[in-house]
Amino acid sequence: MIVPSLSALALLWSLCYGDASAVGPDAVSRESPRKGNQDPLKAPINKAKYQAACPAYEHYSRFTHFPLSAGPMALPFQRPSPHCRTFDSPLVEQIIDELTEKMVDKDLARLFENAFPNTLDTTVRWHVDGTAKKEKKQQFKYRLKDEGKWEGAQSFIVTGDINAEWLRDSTNQLAQYQKLAKKDKAVENLILGAINTQAEFVIESPYCNAFQPPLLSHLLPTENGQDDYVHPAYEPTSVFECKYELDSLAHFLSLTNQFYEHTGSTAFLTPRWYLALDTLLRVLDEQSKPTFDEETGSYMKNQYTFQRRTNTGTETLNLAGVGNPLNSGTGLIRSAFRPSDDATILGFYIPANAMMAVELKRTAAMLRKAGEATVADRLKTRSDSIFRGIWDHGVVNHKKYGPVFAYEVDGYGSAIIMDDANLPSLLSLPLLGFVEVSEKTYQNTRKMILEKAGNPYFLTGKSFHGIGGPHIGLQNAWPMSLLVQAMTSDDDEEISKVLEMVKSASPLGLVHESINVNLVRDFTRSWFAWANSVFAQTILDLAERKPHLLFGKDAKPYIIE
Repeated sequence: MIVPSLSALALLWSLCYGDASAVGPDAVSRESPRKGNQDPLKAPINKAKYQAACPAYEHYSRFTHFPLSAGPMALPFQRPSPHCRTFDSPLVEQIIDELTEKMVDKDLARLFENAFPNTLDTTVRWHVDGTAKKEKKQQFKYRLKDEGKWEGAQSFIVTGDINAEWLRDSTNQLAQYQKLAKKDKAVENLILGAINTQAEFVIESPYCNAFQPPLLSHLLPTENGQDDYVHPAYEPTSVFECKYELDSLAHFLSLTNQFYEHTGSTAFLTPRWYLALDTLLRVLDEQSKPTFDEETGSYMKNQYTFQRRTNTGTETLNLAGVGNPLNSGTGLIRSAFRPSDDATILGFYIPANAMMAVELKRTAAMLRKAGEATVADRLKTRSDSIFRGIWDHGVVNHKKYGPVFAYEVDGYGSAIIMDDANLPSLLSLPLLGFVEVSEKTYQNTRKMILEKAGNPYFLTGKSFHGIGGPHIGLQNAWPMSLLVQAMTSDDDEEISKVLEMVKSASPLGLVHESINVNLVRDFTRSWFAWANSVFAQTILDLAERKPHLLFGKDAKPYIIE
């Protein structure tokens, strides 16, 4: 084996941590890297050259990096070098410093220190602020067919270890920064760019869930390795995967509504955004149609079909890519796939319908204030129809738990009783804004899905428990479900227990996709930005709502806005 020289190690250390003098025994420190030996080099540097030498974070995140936390778990510091980070925000750094200083549990603090900035540190693959585009546009005196396409700020946010953007994942990855946007113009521009980019994706391929880097980014597309037959057809250099998931479209609206709520800005209301909204509404119209004509009873083939050559049943749709029949007159919208990317069994997926109903209502209120009353009325009507459909068809009487929300229904009376960890879920209904936590049907549902007797995907083992799903298997629960459990609970003991469980299942200092319930070191995805974002959102929620659980007795709330 060739042993690297001390000078080579020093160079590598300087690239990763910014101070070659720290190589040696003193490098194994438990001090904060921003306050200790990992400050960036003070001399001017060429960031592009540093980034060319940066390790791939997918591999970097699998190993322990110093300094370690001061808690008993001695969690590693998993942030890349400042020169390797994909986006910078001084306000994010300020919040990390303030919160971690106050947090009593230093292992939990380290987990937040790694998780809160993970999206900015590692997943902003392409961002332009839009100023260069405006200058270029002014050079042309004629109107183009796709005027405004890819203009303005743009942001391409990957999910983590897959070089593609999911509409759902990217919206959730940015959620913890929405409150910062009014104070940090760079963050505001980043999120505005994400809205504009998602709008372009929705316009081009509204039935698709995951997208390739935009052509203007000059980043290479990634082959997903699947053999799919999809209608409507899509361009594979633009689309990574084309599973129609109703919540993906709801997340586009959610990203917009969160931005408007926290900034008051309507800078996203461009002709392209309105075109994306029209495209989204067309999909809702197409996917609200039943399988059989109401009057004649004849079969009506759905606009969207999906077939994949696979031996995994959850990866494709039965009946020639259409899925099981759905009844008419429900007011509900079909979703071919769940947010886990698994196929629905009964196409009226209740959590996605709930999210869409809420986001349409919020969008309607925003557009009404913007003077778009006609469009707002159309959105409100659709929202009301979905709300009624959920309460009329999505609630079933369980012999043990009473009235509960079903996971999926078909409008004929059939229902799937379960919950999955991926968001939106039944557990997350209050977070979506669909019901209050105290609402009786939700409380019945929550009790049901957090028990093995009530939810087939509530998985338990010697080391871990929580809600999982068919996507990974019957031995892996998702930490994300425990975090949603904490955010929908007012019980201090329950919250403390689930936080402790998530922390104990994060020995690498990052939150993973799923955990083997019998062996916490057996996990999937060392780098999964969505899960880390949900952890950060949980800590910020508790810092405001339950500060004593993080900061100690009689602590005051920590509020960003």
